[in-house]
Amino acid sequence: MTAAWQNAEPEHGGRLNAAVQRWGIPREQWLDLSTGINPTGWPVPELPAAVWQRLPEPDDGLAEVIRHWTGAPAAAACLPVAGSQAAIMALPLLRARLHGRGRVGVPVPGYREHGHSWAGAGFEVVGVSPQQAAGSDTGWLDRLDVLVWIHPNNPGGQLLPPATLQAWCRRLQRRGGWLVVDQAFIEGYPDHGLDRHAGEPGLIILRSLGKFFGLAGLRAGAVLGERQLVDLLARQLGPWSLNGPARYLMAKALLDSDWQARAVADLQAASSRLGDLLQRQGLAAASGTLLFRYVRHPRAARIADDLARRGILVRRFDAPAALRFGLPGTEADWQKLAAALAELTYLIDQSDPG
Repeated sequence: MTAAWQNAEPEHGGRLNAAVQRWGIPREQWLDLSTGINPTGWPVPELPAAVWQRLPEPDDGLAEVIRHWTGAPAAAACLPVAGSQAAIMALPLLRARLHGRGRVGVPVPGYREHGHSWAGAGFEVVGVSPQQAAGSDTGWLDRLDVLVWIHPNNPGGQLLPPATLQAWCRRLQRRGGWLVVDQAFIEGYPDHGLDRHAGEPGLIILRSLGKFFGLAGLRAGAVLGERQLVDLLARQLGPWSLNGPARYLMAKALLDSDWQARAVADLQAASSRLGDLLQRQGLAAASGTLLFRYVRHPRAARIADDLARRGILVRRFDAPAALRFGLPGTEADWQKLAAALAELTYLIDQSDPG
């Protein structure tokens, strides 16, 4: 299965330039709902000149800010990184160096960079379905050396009890295995995060500022885990793994607890509104997170194209056929999406062969 993961370059949302070229609609006329990024992000302040003029300093207190934000215990290491993607790419190389190559499970469907990175480092990659993950039979874990789990999952939004993930971790760790938990969308689900267990053997947690804080371009995130293991990862990444301006803004954003509380409430309301809108227009049974809604539909490809013709970009998936809708940012954006969906009459008329 490794070859299949290596052959296809993962696609991402936000490919607006490609949409402009394909559909001939000027960039400023698009409503981009293809990413799961907060459309009303944290307000970025002006940066002091010294932030640009000095090298990043690892003892600037950012690690402790991350610890306070996540609730990680004192025994855990908190490493700032250039977005969780930096860790996603580095961890397979570190695992190969420490333990050799083996078999890695990744959620399917899921964020494909995980499988792509492990396969690219020479590991055998196998998919784990939502049904398999939620089932009572966990014998499949014994055939893995590493399990990557996205929590909540992207794009489906599946959440599992933290006790389940902890049991997985203990089972893997008995054989020297790892559980890598990607919590890029965990905000709004405080009872499901594993941060307070950071530092336990075999558990590696990835956090990100890109989604909830609406700072995808900053490329800032963190790795939480056992101190010895995270120190090895830090040495592999080398000095200045996160640039100075990103460190400065990351600390400011993580300390802004008032903004975070307001953002969670606003996103809960927006996510509910989006789910209701999709259901009214014939796209029922949406799942997802605070930042997107995910809908399985046999006509997903047609719907995506018909929305694109109207200047609305959504994320399309083929296996299974599904769509992911990010949150509109302004009232005008909400009205544009509602009007476009209302024109797709075949969503309601199930007699249309599509």
